[in-house]
Amino acid sequence: MSDDKINMNHGAGGEVMANLIASTILDNISKKSVNGGISLDALDDGASIPLGDYEIVMTTDGHTIDPLFFPGGDIGRISAAGTINDVSVMGAKPLAISNAIIMQEGFPIEDLDKIMKSLNETCEEVDVAVITGDTKVMPQDKLDGIVMVTTGIGIAKKGEVVRDSGLQVGDKIIVTGSLGDHGMSLMSFREGFGFDTDLKSDVAPMWNIIKKALDVGGVTAMKDPTRGGFANAINEMASKSGNGIVLEQDAIPIREEVHAVSEMLGIDPFEVANEGKVVMGVKADKAEAVLEAIKGEKYGENAAIIGEVVDGDYVIVNTPIGGERILEAPIADPVPRVC
Repeated sequence: MSDDKINMNHGAGGEVMANLIASTILDNISKKSVNGGISLDALDDGASIPLGDYEIVMTTDGHTIDPLFFPGGDIGRISAAGTINDVSVMGAKPLAISNAIIMQEGFPIEDLDKIMKSLNETCEEVDVAVITGDTKVMPQDKLDGIVMVTTGIGIAKKGEVVRDSGLQVGDKIIVTGSLGDHGMSLMSFREGFGFDTDLKSDVAPMWNIIKKALDVGGVTAMKDPTRGGFANAINEMASKSGNGIVLEQDAIPIREEVHAVSEMLGIDPFEVANEGKVVMGVKADKAEAVLEAIKGEKYGENAAIIGEVVDGDYVIVNTPIGGERILEAPIADPVPRVC
């Protein structure tokens, strides 16, 4: 495909998508902040609008996942969780979402019913309301199944919004669970490889885990490692903060099933999407307490401290045999249409 046409990599969460956003989307939009809040040019997981003693945090997500139903979830659950998590990683309590649905003519009403029930159940896990939306139908040959677009709103005390750029030298890096589950389970299921595992997506709302971490204190930066995976998220956090990060490979939780599938397919689990994990920087003197609090929450039992922030401009992984490798941001997520 020519360079002047959109291809699948432009939506895959890596370097190609970042270049498109920077060169075409941002260049054509006035990047104004509202009341001095976080604006579009920050390229964080959301933006903020200061109002009195509080800040409203807002984010929008489009969902084109294939297949619509997969082990561990469906497009309804991922639409709700993805948007809730983008609000949550900014330190804001998620309050409500809107939901726009664009469907193909002939889409089964039974499937739509399941999807909406799933979206609602996911919201109820963290006491989020679905308060508005829109529904459109397109001709059968103009759309593949269903597309959902969700917008989330949350609230934080003024000055307490967490940026993905806030890492400081000495901070510990915590990941709230095993990496690669969503992307690898989706790939094996979608392609029908027949792997004999119980691997399923990790898709889940993260607010309850994040609230526990914030209550302990010391959280300096957060990001949910979706498209482009952990590799993209950790590199973005390092780059934006102007620091380096050293990770211990042995400390990073990855399920045996994910290892097996990734080796068979030749895909790095660090580069595939997660839909129920958070990467966070935490002050060293608070890290153990934050980890303990996270481990006590649903979806947090496999949380781990995996590295620390250092002076530098790189992300390095120390390997079990005493070597080290540079972990770079991927060109694109190797598993397309994962969210």
